[in-house]
Amino acid sequence: QVQLVESGGGLVQAGGSLRLSCAASGSIFSMGWYRQAPGKQRELVAAITRGGTTNYADSIAGRFTISRDNAKNTVYLQMDSLKPEDTAAYYCTADLRLSTVMSGVSRYWGQGTQVTVSS
Repeated sequence: QVQLVESGGGLVQAGGSLRLSCAASGSIFSMGWYRQAPGKQRELVAAITRGGTTNYADSIAGRFTISRDNAKNTVYLQMDSLKPEDTAAYYCTADLRLSTVMSGVSRYWGQGTQVTVSS
């Protein structure tokens, strides 16, 4: 059983930056970030394979960057030029295949970290 622990959320003004981290208790092949705002469906933000192949949602492309440190079993989400509409709970997820992570049916999920962007 793999455990995922997120950190780095908080309150930031529009235009600001935050970096989320997700530490896994074991070696994981593909990892990603989802977010869910109140009253909205959970959506994929970004995903990354162990080899560094990335995939981004159109809504955040160019503003967010996903990266990982395989030695630390940790994935990061650098969020720049934040907008009020980025306000959501952000969840780390992981599984063997990138396609599984991107489809939202991963076996492993973190507890979530709140990101609030004020206007």
